[in-house]
Amino acid sequence: MSPNRYGQHCAREGRNWVVDLDLEAFFDRVNHDRLMARLKRHTPDRPLLRLINWYLKAGVQIGNRKAPTPEGVPQGGPLSPVLANVVLDELDWELERRNLKFARYADDCQIYVGSRRAGERVMVSLTRFIEDSLRLTVNTRKSAVDRPWKRSFLGFTLSRKGQRLKVADKAISKLKTQIRILSRRTRGQSLAQVIADLKETLLGWKAYFDAAEVLSPLRDLDKWIRRRMRSYVWKQWGRRGIVS
Repeated sequence: MSPNRYGQHCAREGRNWVVDLDLEAFFDRVNHDRLMARLKRHTPDRPLLRLINWYLKAGVQIGNRKAPTPEGVPQGGPLSPVLANVVLDELDWELERRNLKFARYADDCQIYVGSRRAGERVMVSLTRFIEDSLRLTVNTRKSAVDRPWKRSFLGFTLSRKGQRLKVADKAISKLKTQIRILSRRTRGQSLAQVIADLKETLLGWKAYFDAAEVLSPLRDLDKWIRRRMRSYVWKQWGRRGIVS
């Protein structure tokens, strides 16, 4: 289901509360024994299983010392997201069994419910399931039961009126920080180079957030970027009235 259709579906179902789950240091705390046991259920390939086990227990280099890795999966590797989904597949099935509407990507998970009381019950029972069955830890400081428009998921949130998909404020702030670095007036780059760098960043950002339905924040962002570029041009404007 696409992000905007899912938002509309939640609005029709009256699911105006969200259980926003955050798993504390998820990639660092994956239990190797449980992960390997689940992999063995799905594949009889023993050489492959041995290779994955070596990958998990390879250790990490800290300065001149090699530290063991008794738990967790390496971050940044192409295999780690796959292993994360193998671990959290149990959570998906548990949510399906309870007939809950949810969205999950890696360790980011939101469950949509009809009331705060229902959300609090789900939060308590799922925390127990995650910690007892999956041997993972729920981050109580970052997890919450709240309105969907007050929480974000993968950089998106929902508008308060009509529950349309919009870019979260945090994602816009993060982009602005990146643009400030690329367009700072003391950078000493030519205008053409700055524009090329901004184009690469903005095209990738737009491709990711193209599903957004609320466009007013993006229009404001466009105006802000234009002001930044004017400031950059004025900084480079020479005494003879030309751009260096």
